[in-house]
Amino acid sequence: MLDATLAPPLTFFHTLPMPCPYLPGLQERRLVCDLSTRRGRHAHDQLAKAGFRRTQHLAYRPACASCSACVPVRLRTTDFRWTRGHRRVLKANADLRCEVVPNEATREQFELFERYQVGRHGDGEMALMDYPDYAAMVERSPIETGLLEYRDARDNLWAAMLIDRQDDGLSAVYSFFEPGADKRALGRFMILDLVRHTAAQGLPYVYLGYWVGGSRKMAYKTSYQPVECLSGDGWTELDSDAA
Repeated sequence: MLDATLAPPLTFFHTLPMPCPYLPGLQERRLVCDLSTRRGRHAHDQLAKAGFRRTQHLAYRPACASCSACVPVRLRTTDFRWTRGHRRVLKANADLRCEVVPNEATREQFELFERYQVGRHGDGEMALMDYPDYAAMVERSPIETGLLEYRDARDNLWAAMLIDRQDDGLSAVYSFFEPGADKRALGRFMILDLVRHTAAQGLPYVYLGYWVGGSRKMAYKTSYQPVECLSGDGWTELDSDAA
């Protein structure tokens, strides 16, 4: 095995300002690092613990000059608080089986992804993605990555989640599902099932990306407890009432 310390040092760069996808009227800027090098792959887990997220071969975190609303969050699995509502969601999807598959794009996945984008995010940039774009999102990963697929007894695909494995947990990179199945609450179900998968592997955390206090899109991330947030004092538990 090649020693990662012999690889070139990590290089970070800033993106140009772009419209913030969460808070109208604000500009977003990111600090980005290439993970495709030996040192980058070796450093991924440390970057994730420092609040970075992965997209394809890049790790990034917000670096906005006048805003710090994006807060990295993760769920603890060791003392996760299962509520009656959580158990109702699990029961509503008891007919679905989960398969862990390689991160290889399929047309079936992409058709579900398209329905999800049209039904839930029709005005977003991801709604413009074609199949090669989708395949790049799923397959271009320099670290250990997989897909959770949820199918019924007839093998119909209802939902999927792209996940990264870290040394201390699993990271939910992106999920999509059948948009017309509101009673199933598939988005919530996949997070709850990921908590089960992570705990079963003896891993303490589920990483959920960024929580933005003023964004309705992100509010669901603090509905699970206990949830930890990253600040200058490190990872600390976020009070549910404050959230």
